[in-house]
Amino acid sequence: MANKGIVRSSKYRHVFANEPTKGIWDGVKLTKNAWDSNYSSASSNWIAMAWDSAGGGSVGILDAKKPGKLEPTKVPLLTGHKGAVLDMDFNPFNDNLLATASEDCTIKIWNITGGFEGHKSDPVQSLSGHQKKVGAIKWHPTADNVMASAGADYVVKVWDVESGAGRYKSDGAQNLIQSIDWNYDASLLVTNSKDKVLRIIDPRQQAIVAQCESHVGVKGGRALWCGKHNLCVSVGFGTGASREYKLYDPRKMESALHTGALESAAGVVMPFYDEDSDLLFFAGKGDGAIKYYEVVPEEEPKNIVTHLGQFTSNNATSAACSLPRRSCDVTQTEIIRIYKISKGTVVPLCFQVPRRSELFADDIYPPARGDEPAISKDDWFSGKNATPKLVSLEGGFVAKEKAAASFTQAASGGADDTPKDLKGACEELKKKIQALEAEIEKKDAIIAELQSK
Repeated sequence: MANKGIVRSSKYRHVFANEPTKGIWDGVKLTKNAWDSNYSSASSNWIAMAWDSAGGGSVGILDAKKPGKLEPTKVPLLTGHKGAVLDMDFNPFNDNLLATASEDCTIKIWNITGGFEGHKSDPVQSLSGHQKKVGAIKWHPTADNVMASAGADYVVKVWDVESGAGRYKSDGAQNLIQSIDWNYDASLLVTNSKDKVLRIIDPRQQAIVAQCESHVGVKGGRALWCGKHNLCVSVGFGTGASREYKLYDPRKMESALHTGALESAAGVVMPFYDEDSDLLFFAGKGDGAIKYYEVVPEEEPKNIVTHLGQFTSNNATSAACSLPRRSCDVTQTEIIRIYKISKGTVVPLCFQVPRRSELFADDIYPPARGDEPAISKDDWFSGKNATPKLVSLEGGFVAKEKAAASFTQAASGGADDTPKDLKGACEELKKKIQALEAEIEKKDAIIAELQSK
């Protein structure tokens, strides 16, 4: 007799999150820009989001430890961009270092320190090299001061952030690149584009190593790696208004390993993956619900993804971001925290695994990514790879004090500049030379006048 109806055992089957009435931020002004982005990022110290302002180039900074009613005129803002901010990402090794990407074709790096008030317009680094707006950025997960970006010029770039130089670039997309993500050892990138193609890129070879059609729908999609597994997941639209997700093995991309349906709705789906629990979260823009699934690579393809449950709310999600696992509250068996931005508020959704014991739950808290790089940027640029450096979360994670970030400005966007880039840099140098020559002539005239007296 077949064992029909038997549910596969899982320690995460009863994961839940409650919508809090306290500990929220009220009075936020999220951008009204229509770009497909999460528009936010979080570290253990700060929550950053694209702020609604004249020109659209501002980023609001909230103290992650001080929720409450906000006074709009007193919210600290980053205001260095000349165009709307489209994406942002906190450095995985420094909770105070934020990268922002903009319509002004630049990426700016900000050092956010305690007591920051008013407007801050002086980034510690600026990366220039994309010919059109920069829509997606992602810090390197194992080497410090390395970043990948994707622009509306259909180009993916990899930067040496410390020097400000562009080191590698890859093209091949035929439409806007909507998302970018590194794999576990940072040897590959995955992108999803509006040309309906999922691409696996070897950034150091500057080559596309695999690709396939992702979703047939014309609306936006995303893609990310499934943590430690050599799998990637994409979300997008199928026929009509049907939303769906697909799981791929990058080595065999002829067809998806698994395809799952989500509700029919107009909002783009924002995916989050917790690699330590292998849970996949889907938050749809305009939806009140956040669904979550467990990925079990050892299962047969049809059972590789299992729906566990969902968080429900009457308040629609406008934007969202997740907190690094190391910053979650282990005393509350919190496995992931998703900050949901909705109707002028930021609500922390703490997804927990119910446990009766107050002892450290080592079965749900394996060693997690710490805040130290596993490899130097020079080693990575030379061709070496490394998996993330892990730390125990027993007793809670304590961040190490970081030295002040140090950067230098590149004279131009890097060795992969186009002729247009080089021509622009040349014109800037000519202007500087003319200004210096004029200054010398002025001083020579003053000296000659003094000598004649």
